[in-house]
Amino acid sequence: MVLQIKNLQIALKKDLRELVRDLSLSVEAGDKIAVIGEEGNGKSTLLRLIYEGELPEEGFSWSGEISKKGMILGYLPQQLRDEEKEKTAYEFCCGEEAFLDSSPGELAGAAKKLGFSNELYYASRKMGSLSGGEKVKLQLALLLLRRPDCFLLDEPSGDLDLETLAWLEEFIGSSRAPVIYISHDETLLERTANKILHLEQLRRKTLPRCTVVRCGYREYVETRLRQFAHQEQVAKKERQEERQKQERLQKLYQKVEHGQNSVSRQDPHAGRMLKKKMKAVKSVERRFEREQENRTEVPDTEEAILVSFSPDTGVPAGKTVLDFSLPELRAGEELLSRNISLFVRGGEHVGIIGRNGVGKTTLLRLIAKELLPRKDLRVSYMPQDYSERMDQSLTPVEFLAESGEKSELTRAKTFLGSMKYTAEECEHSLHELSGGQRAKLFLLKMILRKSNVLVLDEPTRNFSPLSGPVIREILEEFPGAILSVSHDRKYLSEVCDVLYELTGSGLHRVQSAEERF
Repeated sequence: MVLQIKNLQIALKKDLRELVRDLSLSVEAGDKIAVIGEEGNGKSTLLRLIYEGELPEEGFSWSGEISKKGMILGYLPQQLRDEEKEKTAYEFCCGEEAFLDSSPGELAGAAKKLGFSNELYYASRKMGSLSGGEKVKLQLALLLLRRPDCFLLDEPSGDLDLETLAWLEEFIGSSRAPVIYISHDETLLERTANKILHLEQLRRKTLPRCTVVRCGYREYVETRLRQFAHQEQVAKKERQEERQKQERLQKLYQKVEHGQNSVSRQDPHAGRMLKKKMKAVKSVERRFEREQENRTEVPDTEEAILVSFSPDTGVPAGKTVLDFSLPELRAGEELLSRNISLFVRGGEHVGIIGRNGVGKTTLLRLIAKELLPRKDLRVSYMPQDYSERMDQSLTPVEFLAESGEKSELTRAKTFLGSMKYTAEECEHSLHELSGGQRAKLFLLKMILRKSNVLVLDEPTRNFSPLSGPVIREILEEFPGAILSVSHDRKYLSEVCDVLYELTGSGLHRVQSAEERF
């Protein structure tokens, strides 16, 4: 079976903006297609359209052909719908026919692969109360039971613990059924992708471009950068030569024009000669204009232009940022861990890892609750669920400019422009934006506040893999203290200088990220 996409166009009605133009793609057995692109470029919209065959009528329009020919598709959405969050885990599972038809052995096998207990299938806990990793694992298990002909995975890696990430890499790499997936985990992309679908928005988001290449992710990025560097070098050289030609032509034109103005009427022969010269000059000018039409263009690319923290956001190395102890860590009545202690000094970048469901997000919430009221620090907290600290009805400008003063509004708009927000996007409510666009807003707010302590729960999970290196560099160079939970191996290796693992018996310092991963 083959999934075919022909001449696909997707447009955002509100901004009258095209997200996808003239996309044609043939998906075959063994394909591992990584869909990449900056935040808000339509990656999740594309996957949902392939699966559902339609889009919310009020938000999008589309045309083209998606041929599935009776294929069974397995779709992992980036987020659960609100009504799904209110279902218990068992009610959610019962909505999947394959779950009801599977034997106990098949259920146990899927659960074992993904590292969770069979009890999760039948849990009375609401889906919205599960950890991010537990939600993803349960949905992936149901997909395995369905045995689809093609997997559509929207951010499968974002909330998975390191052990399950290793399984996911093996699964994608060995799957005979094609896998089309969005991931911000560069390590996963480097180890699994054999075809790249790159969605871009060029010229201030007025020109969509779709690139389909059969190669690995690292090869694609490196080849693209080499081609752009060569193209830019050729374009610069051509423009330098054009300037020199233009200068010579202008001097010749002025010389002939001066001669025409000064020639005597008593010398008609000289006048005729100058007319011929002027005609020749204009002929050269026209030829020059034609050459300019065929010149090499400067590469048209979509880059993540980001800002950075100011140097005065540091914390003295000897200052105690956190001296935290907790006899028991609980989620409701469930005991998750005990005897937790954590001491953090100024300038330290701390990363916390651990298995899904062990309580990392719960712990970070408690730490944030202790740090946020501190008057001697400027603390910002970025939760895993953005709605905890973000009023979804606000616009990006309102979110950043809390006081509403003119100077603050101007500064907010300037910063938003540096992060590639269009004027139209600045007027959207936050719930209309992608997860990556909202993540950028949290980063901007921390910079505007001149925060010197950052409490971050999965900070890189919604940034595109092309933005990821820039985000990591900004956080690596941040002079203040960072306390973070993450499963992003590149983030843990490049940003965190201290690493702890949360287990049932507390926090334990582990070897360096380079050795661990």
